[in-house]
Amino acid sequence: MVRDGFTEPTLDYWQELTDAVPARFSATAPHRFGYPVRLPDGRVLVLPLRALPDGTHAVASLIANQASHVVVAALADAMAHEAGELGGDVVVGLPTLGLSFAALVAERLGQRRYVPLGYSKKFWYADALSEPVSSITSPEAGKRLQLDPNLLPLIEGRRVVLVDDAISSGATALASCRLMQRAGAEVAGMVVAMKQTSRWASGMAGVLAPERVRAVYGCPRFTLLADGWWPDEATLPAIP
Repeated sequence: MVRDGFTEPTLDYWQELTDAVPARFSATAPHRFGYPVRLPDGRVLVLPLRALPDGTHAVASLIANQASHVVVAALADAMAHEAGELGGDVVVGLPTLGLSFAALVAERLGQRRYVPLGYSKKFWYADALSEPVSSITSPEAGKRLQLDPNLLPLIEGRRVVLVDDAISSGATALASCRLMQRAGAEVAGMVVAMKQTSRWASGMAGVLAPERVRAVYGCPRFTLLADGWWPDEATLPAIP
């Protein structure tokens, strides 16, 4: 069980950026409540720590559709910079929380629109343009990543940049790469706000080179000790 005081409700998180680590949080381990990360512009975003079901490990969390406009905009600015370096023609947004960033990234790149993927199958969708997927937060069987056939001409024969809020296990990223290949598109790379540990790297091997997966910041997995959450340094991903 998680000891009292080591985690807390997340209502006040993801709402502001600061020039320094706020006084109630620690810049170094052990961490309690929150984990501060520094963005490329030097500002600090404090992320809540969420205990995993085993009760002895935790990860830092970002829920983009609960974040303030200021935070989302700052992350989108940094993501657009990384996306521009990947050299894609079209931004493809991954559901669900990746859609909070995809339109903003595309707009910052001067693109008129982006291509959203989804999980809801409309009656005109085709099974050939779908791919099974599961994730650490949504492990239910039967979920499929869907591409609206009407959007196929926007990506067919083009280089696309995948945009998501985070990459953790890499399952959604892998499904997206397979779907893009089936749709006749080349994946130039992927941009996320957060690399949540380095677990995803082994699963993406041979599909997308690690240097083609870019992030604004990265977070390790944490282990619970008597005085708080300690980062497992071996799980800290490389940035960008």
